[in-house]
Amino acid sequence: MNSRSASFRLPAIWLGLLLAAGATIARAGPLDAGSAPALREQHQKLAGQLSGSPLKRPMHLESTETDGGLQGDVYAVVDHPLDEVRTALANGGQWCEMLLLHINNRRCRVSKQGQGEVLTLSVVQRYDKPVEQAFELPFVHRTASNSSDYLAVRLSAESGPLGTSNYRVSLEAVPLGERQSFLHFGYSYDHNMMARLATKAYLATFGSHKMGFTVVGQKPNGEPEYIRGVRGLMERNAMRYFLTLDAYLDGLDAAPAERAEKRLHAWFEEAERYPRQLHEIDLATYLEHKRADRRRDGPKP
Repeated sequence: MNSRSASFRLPAIWLGLLLAAGATIARAGPLDAGSAPALREQHQKLAGQLSGSPLKRPMHLESTETDGGLQGDVYAVVDHPLDEVRTALANGGQWCEMLLLHINNRRCRVSKQGQGEVLTLSVVQRYDKPVEQAFELPFVHRTASNSSDYLAVRLSAESGPLGTSNYRVSLEAVPLGERQSFLHFGYSYDHNMMARLATKAYLATFGSHKMGFTVVGQKPNGEPEYIRGVRGLMERNAMRYFLTLDAYLDGLDAAPAERAEKRLHAWFEEAERYPRQLHEIDLATYLEHKRADRRRDGPKP
């Protein structure tokens, strides 16, 4: 691969990562700190945005760019009690099953290593690329807090492809009454100058049409003008990853043998609610690839 092709391929690669929608702002500090009171306070602060969300559900998406990169955060109310969320995401195998709903994630394996449970995620540049062309990201999985009123799970990977590093994923949840939970899904990573230049090259060419969810203005015809650039790309993938979590939880009420199919359909249907940002392929093609992956590797524990 020559340097020019590498420059154009890099953003597609890191935007296909587990949380490849964001680069870190400051060594992922905010992702490592959290508590039940802090998350409840955040829920109160976002009450207006959640109730009147343009995302068609009680959800709020934030993205921030700095010289060091980007950070993405999704906050949402889900119709699942905290105990259900806790049980559904108790181990790395369940996280793998969830993450494989994403269109670009083709394989996920769990192993026990010195630092604990490790999830090795295989990510392809495009959904139609074979898993043999995927790159791998090893994420250390740990439960940071697991109390009656607060759940916090962290994933971390120290290095990534082509100038990216210090990947951090954070899931926090607190109960809202007996039937709902408030979730915070955060992610970040560092990138160096090579990654930043590659991103700019991509956005100036192949990625110029891509947009996110934040409204930054209004077009002459009155339609909203959505954010573009790296934050737009990050927000697209942020939503995709949140929808993996949402679809995984929604599959819990199906019989065990039917959960995988229900989750696939749920992920695709929810993504299609945002066609401007998320439409890539049709349902039949998505199911074909995901079913083939399951036949190849078998169901996760």
